[in-house]
Amino acid sequence: MEMVYYTLAAIVLYVVSDWVLNQVETRRGERFDNRSLIFFAIILVLSVSLFKLIQYLQSA
Repeated sequence: MEMVYYTLAAIVLYVVSDWVLNQVETRRGERFDNRSLIFFAIILVLSVSLFKLIQYLQSA
């Protein structure tokens, strides 16, 4: 079941990270030059947080 949680989390992380990046670019008025690097930073922070939360909830 743990594999299902992480797979669903990865899908949600991808969609949310893309949405956040698009919102930031819309407010900025143009696309970032290093868009993939910024996307990586967003998904990294969100994934570490979410995976820690999943581990915490599974151990409880």
